[in-house]
Amino acid sequence: MSMIRSETSRLQRTLARNRLAVACMGALLLAASGSVYAADGTQAASQNAGPQAQVPTKAQSKASKKKKKQAAQNLAAVTVTGIRGSIANSLAIKQNASDLVEVISAEDIGKLPDASIAESLSRLPGLATQRGTDGHANEISIRGLAPNFTGTTINGREEATTGENRGVQFDQFPAELINGVTVYKTPDASLVGQGLAGTVDLHTIKPLDYNGMKMVANVRGERTSNGKLMDGVGVSDTGHRASFSFIDQFLDHTLGVAVGVAQLDSPSQQKQYQSWWWSVDNGPAGVDQNWGGPHTPGLPDNVISQEGMQLRVRSTDQVRDGLMSVIQWAPNDWYYSSLDLFYSKFDRRAHQTGLQWSSSPYDGVTYDNPGTTAASPYPIVTSGTVNNIAPIMQNEYTREKDHLFSAGWNNEFHINDNWTVTTDLSYSSARVALHDAYAFTGLPDGQLMSVGFGVPSGYDYPNFNPSVDLSDPAQVVFTDPDKYGYNGRAEFDHQKDEIKAFRLNVNRQLGGIFDSVDFGFNYSDRTKTKRADVFFAWLNGNGSTADTYDPRYSVPVESSALLPATSLGYGGIGNILNYDVLQAMSDQFYLTARNGQNDYNRNYSVEEKVPLGYVKFNIDTMLGDMPLTGNAGVQMIHTIQSSKALQTNGDSLAGSLYGRYAYNNVLPSLNLKLAMPYQQFLRFGLAKELARGRIDDEKIASSAGVYEVQDGPAAGQVLWSGSGGNIRLKPYVAVGADLQYSKYFGKASYVAMDVFKKNLLNYIYTNTVVNYDFSGYTNDNPTLTPSSTTGSYTTPQNGTGGMMEGLELSGAIEGDKISPVLSGFGAQANFSLTNSAIPQSTIASIPGAPSSLPGLSRKVANLALYYEAHGWQIRVAERYRSSFTGEAVALFDQLGYTKVLANKETDFQASYDFSGARTKGLSVVLQISNLTNEPYKTEQISGLPDGEKVGLPLEYDTWGRTVLLGVNYKL
Repeated sequence: MSMIRSETSRLQRTLARNRLAVACMGALLLAASGSVYAADGTQAASQNAGPQAQVPTKAQSKASKKKKKQAAQNLAAVTVTGIRGSIANSLAIKQNASDLVEVISAEDIGKLPDASIAESLSRLPGLATQRGTDGHANEISIRGLAPNFTGTTINGREEATTGENRGVQFDQFPAELINGVTVYKTPDASLVGQGLAGTVDLHTIKPLDYNGMKMVANVRGERTSNGKLMDGVGVSDTGHRASFSFIDQFLDHTLGVAVGVAQLDSPSQQKQYQSWWWSVDNGPAGVDQNWGGPHTPGLPDNVISQEGMQLRVRSTDQVRDGLMSVIQWAPNDWYYSSLDLFYSKFDRRAHQTGLQWSSSPYDGVTYDNPGTTAASPYPIVTSGTVNNIAPIMQNEYTREKDHLFSAGWNNEFHINDNWTVTTDLSYSSARVALHDAYAFTGLPDGQLMSVGFGVPSGYDYPNFNPSVDLSDPAQVVFTDPDKYGYNGRAEFDHQKDEIKAFRLNVNRQLGGIFDSVDFGFNYSDRTKTKRADVFFAWLNGNGSTADTYDPRYSVPVESSALLPATSLGYGGIGNILNYDVLQAMSDQFYLTARNGQNDYNRNYSVEEKVPLGYVKFNIDTMLGDMPLTGNAGVQMIHTIQSSKALQTNGDSLAGSLYGRYAYNNVLPSLNLKLAMPYQQFLRFGLAKELARGRIDDEKIASSAGVYEVQDGPAAGQVLWSGSGGNIRLKPYVAVGADLQYSKYFGKASYVAMDVFKKNLLNYIYTNTVVNYDFSGYTNDNPTLTPSSTTGSYTTPQNGTGGMMEGLELSGAIEGDKISPVLSGFGAQANFSLTNSAIPQSTIASIPGAPSSLPGLSRKVANLALYYEAHGWQIRVAERYRSSFTGEAVALFDQLGYTKVLANKETDFQASYDFSGARTKGLSVVLQISNLTNEPYKTEQISGLPDGEKVGLPLEYDTWGRTVLLGVNYKL
C-alpha cells in the first residue's frame, strides 16, 4: 500500500499522458458508479430491506455451493452465446472462484473472442502479449514478468513446450478447439504447475455439459496486406482457417463424446530494417581519438553515423493441423471418468533474403556530401554517399516441424457423502525438428560499391541507392564478401520435451469454518533433450581449412537455382538476386561438420523429477452477516534435477558432464473472499510462489580448461577457468500479496481494483564464482597439470531478489446500464501500472542495463467497444503495452540492451447471424488483426567512444494487417 501512496502523483501524470486509459477507465467507473448504485438503491427500496437482506445466509450459501463450485470449474457450460454471453460467463466464473482469477469464455462452441488464444489473453488485466518472428502474438507476459515465469496447463495438467525453455508458444494450440481459459493470479495449494507470474489453464469442451448433438463448422479465408514479398518460394499472401466440432451424448446421457479438428494455413510477410549500431567516427568524441581507430575521410567531427545495416524480407508459411477429443462417462452417482486427447502438428517454412553491410571506420569507408540532422548529444548523419561498401547478401531457408501430444485420464470416485477420491494420469510431449541453411553472395573478387543514402533519425524505412545492380547474376556471385571464414552454413536440430505425471486427490467434507479439506500427491517426471548439429558450407573448388580457404573465391549462381528477383523497394534498393538455397547447396557446395562452443552447448538433456504433496482447507463461514469463503493450505515440493551435457574448451570438444542436485520448497498459501452487500466482493491472497529457472541455465553444458598464470602472486600455477550452466540452480521464489475490490452488476458488467506486491526472495543472475569445484571435468591439455581442482567459473547463480508491485483497474459495462438508447452496446477496459526493482549486484555495467526486471512493461491498457443486437456482433479492440528492456545484445563488440518501444495494436471483428428458417445457424464473420499495421520498433542503448550514452533506432519491422473473412455454421 505504501507503493500506491507514493505512486499517486506519478499515476496522475501517467493517466494524463495515456488517453486510452483515461477514456476507458473514466467512462467505465463513472457509468458504473451512477448506474450501479441507482440499480442497487432501487432493488433495496423495492424489497424494503437493509444491506444484510442482500447477503445470502450461511445455509443458503451452503445449499448453492455445489452448483457454484461446478460453474466455477466448468468453462464449457455455455448457456448464453455471443459477446455479452462470453463476458457474462467469464464474470460468473470470476465471481464464484475462491482464487483471484481472470477468465475467458468462448462466445460459442469453437469460437474464442479473438483469432488466437494469445490475443484473447492479452486483453485480460495485467497481461501483455509478445510478438514472434511471424508478427503474431504467441507468448504471454503476466504482470511484467517474462513468459518463462508463467505456468501453462491444459485441463489442469502441465504442458510440454516447443521452445528451448519453459515459455509456451500459444500459437501451437488451435483457438477453435479451446473452449475457455482461466488465469490464476494467486495460487492455492492444489494448483500444480504454477508459475511465479501466474498460471494459464486452457480448457477443452466437456460433452456431458450439453443437451443433444451439436455440430459446428468454421471456414475463413486469410490475406496479409504486405503482399507477396518473395516469388518462387511457395509462400502466398493468402491462407485459410477451417475447423469442425462434433458433440453428442449416448446411453441415456451417461456417455459424452466431443471431437474437434482444425487446420490453419497462415502466411506471414515481413519487411525488416535494422541499424547494426551507431557511433561517432571522427573528432574528440570519435573512434579515432578515443579508441585509436582509423579516421573516416569525408565525415565531419562529432557526428553520429550508422555503422552498418540490414534490409531483409521474410516470407513464412505456417500450416497447423489440430485434433481434440474428449470422452466422458458417468454411469452412476459414484463414478465419473474423462479421457482427454490433444494433438497438434505445426509445419513452418520460412524464406528470407536481404542485403546488409558494415560501414564502420575499420572497413575503410569514405563519405561524400554528408548531411546531418540536429540531435542530442551530437548531430546524426542522415544523407550523403558512403563509398567502399562490400555488400553482403544472405539467403536463408528455415523449416521447423513441431508435434505436440497430450493425454489425460481422470477418474472420480464418490465413496460416500463425505469422501471423494480423484486420480489423474497424464502424458505430454513436444517434438521439434529444425533445418536451417543459408549462403552468402556478393560482388566478385572483393569488389566494392558506393551507396547514396537517406536514413531517418527516427523510426521509418530508409532510402538506399546502390551503384550496382544487385539483381544481375553476372555481378552477384557466391563468395565470402565480409570474410566470415565460410561460404554458408546448415544446421539440424532435434528437441524433445516430455512430461509424465500422476495425481491423487482426496476430498473430505468437514463442518464448521472449514467446509472441506483436499489433500493429495502429484508426481511428475519432465525430460528435455536437445541435439544440434552444425555444418559449414564451402563452395565446390574452395578449401575448408585455414590454409586452403579463399574468402575471395567466387562462382556464379547456377541458372537452375535462380528464382525471380526479390524487391527491397521499401528501402530504396530495388530488386536483389534470389535463389533456392537448398538446391544451390546440393549442387554447388559441400558440407563439413563444424560444431563450435555454442553448438556443443546445445546438446544436452535436463530431467526434473518432482514429487509434491499438498493439503488445502476450504473455508466457508460467516464474518458477521457476510459469507467468507476461500482456502488455506501448503505445498511441499521435493525436486531432483539432473543434466547430461558436453564440455568444451573453446570450440574443441573436451568430454561429457553429468550433474544431479536435489532441494525442497515449502509453499504456503491463503485466499479469502468476502461477499459484501450489493454483489460487492473483497479478495485477499497471500502466497509463497515458485518458478524454475531457464532450462538453458540449468543444463550442465560448460566450456572449461586449464591455463598457466604468467604473472602476479599466482605466477606459475595452473588454474581452472570456465563458464556455463548450473545444475545446482534453485528456482525463483517470491512472496506475493493481492488485495482486490470488485463490484458486479447486471450480467456482463463489473468494476474492480487490485493492488499487488511480490518480494523476490530468490533471484537468478550471472556471476563469477571464484572457488568453483571442477571435479569431474576433463583436462584436455596433457602438458598442464592443474594445481587445484578449484578455479573461477561464470555461471547463473542464486541471489537475493528484488520486488515488483502494481495497480490494476478493470471493468465492463453494458450500454443499457447507462441509458436504454445504448442497448446492445457495451465496453470492456483495463489498465495496469507495475513497478519493479532488482538488486544492484544483478545489474550489468553495460550501457542501458535495466534497474527493473527485464521484460517489464510499466503500463498495459486494453479497451474493447462492442455492439450486439439484431443478429449483428461488432467489436473494436485496442491493446497498449509500454516500452520494456530486452536481453543484452552484442553488435560488433558493442554490447548494449535492446529496448522494445511502446506498441499499440487495434483489431476489428464483425459478424452477422442469419435467423431465417433455411439459414438458421449460419453466420458470416470478418476479422482484421493489426488494423493500423503497427510496426515493431526497438532502440539500442549503447556507449559512444567518449563515454556518452545514446539511444537510437535499432529495428523497424512491419507485417501488415491480416484480414479474415468466412462463414460459421452450427447445427
